[in-house]
Amino acid sequence: MGQQVYVLSLTTIEKMKKHYEESLTPTPPGAVFRAKTPAAVVTAYKSGKVLFQGSSPETESGKWSDGTTTSSQTPKKKTAAKKVTSFTPDPSLFTSSHIGSDEAGTGDYFGPITVAAAYVDKKQLALLKEIGVKDSKNLTDPIIKKLASDIVKLKIPYSLLVLHNEKYNMLQKKGWSQGKMKAMLHHHAISKLLKKIGDSELDGILIDQFCEPAIYSRHIGTEKHKLPDKTYFITKAESHSIAVAAASIIARASFVKEMDKLAASIGMEIPKGASSKVDQTIAKLIRNHGTQILDKCAKTHFANTKKAEKYL
Repeated sequence: MGQQVYVLSLTTIEKMKKHYEESLTPTPPGAVFRAKTPAAVVTAYKSGKVLFQGSSPETESGKWSDGTTTSSQTPKKKTAAKKVTSFTPDPSLFTSSHIGSDEAGTGDYFGPITVAAAYVDKKQLALLKEIGVKDSKNLTDPIIKKLASDIVKLKIPYSLLVLHNEKYNMLQKKGWSQGKMKAMLHHHAISKLLKKIGDSELDGILIDQFCEPAIYSRHIGTEKHKLPDKTYFITKAESHSIAVAAASIIARASFVKEMDKLAASIGMEIPKGASSKVDQTIAKLIRNHGTQILDKCAKTHFANTKKAEKYL
């Protein structure tokens, strides 16, 4: 069975639905329509993606494609279309005025969790892209610091929250999972930013997905908060959205700054991540300052705390 996937405008998708009116079949969740023709099964999703599957998918796709193919293949095995839900943003959001939210420090044993939300007007998208704003995972710390400074100079509205280790460990002992902590940080950062931007044009809110949207909603719901309207989630959002990329850079720059402050206060280098080098640093800290020092500078429930014992 051949398969082709295209990204088409919603206007084109509506024309397609009318064209295939006599061939429509039951519509799956998240789709605009599904039609079955002798050449292929055509499924159009709200995200703008259109899937053509069958013995001759190009026969149908050729009627509508404009060169914006995202994938074209003839797989040996049947492949599933990417899951689309009501929380999946339409691709048009990425070129609209929107809020993006991302975090840093969640996988690091030492240091806090930092969460930032940034609002980018559609008129500022090109400028941010031009100065180098992109996925912070592909940037070095010095470049991240400079970009964060440039973003602030451009007066991009943002909100930044830092959950320091003492508060983190206290919440963890109270029974909060890291997922709940992140959800609450994202929610508060977005809420503060919504107040800051007032009546500015806003087409949506995009969160870099770290858990299922239903779980996120449940986390904030336990603290009597609700998801704002037009909130969407996707994984690797910073590679799609300049607003999320800007938030990612601000969050990461803050995390790097906090790590530098920790190193200065302790008087030794503090490694990032959760490697064996971290385990050795834990042992050295305990020898020099006692175990109580960890509560002030580390996420103590990580497995590294136990692993460090072999170095003592």
